[in-house]
Amino acid sequence: MPDKVRIQIEFLINCSPKVLYNRLSTASGLTEWFADDVRIKGKKFTFIWDKTEQTAEMTLQKENRLVRFSWLDEEEGTYFEFRIIQDELTGDVSLLITDFAEEGEEEETRDLWETQVSDLKHLVGS
Repeated sequence: MPDKVRIQIEFLINCSPKVLYNRLSTASGLTEWFADDVRIKGKKFTFIWDKTEQTAEMTLQKENRLVRFSWLDEEEGTYFEFRIIQDELTGDVSLLITDFAEEGEEEETRDLWETQVSDLKHLVGS
């Protein structure tokens, strides 16, 4: 199995941390931009794309600041994380995404996130 490479991508999002957090941490919010459907059972989130399902557990959560999902069917230590950063001086809000990609597939993973976050930005009017 190829090694996974950790990648981070930052996006400027023109909305409040509270509005953004809602889109990152709830089934209804994630369904609007991230997956076709999302089902929650406790801390387990099942993401559905076309006919594919993947389940992750919300392993870290700080209201209006951070959400981390750890994939249940992936190797230990792989997750994806949404970190909301607000600049103290300007008030600008950024979304920092941490994810893992197969070695050699980093660019495709970045492109996928660019597309997903473009939908998110459109949704929040950014």
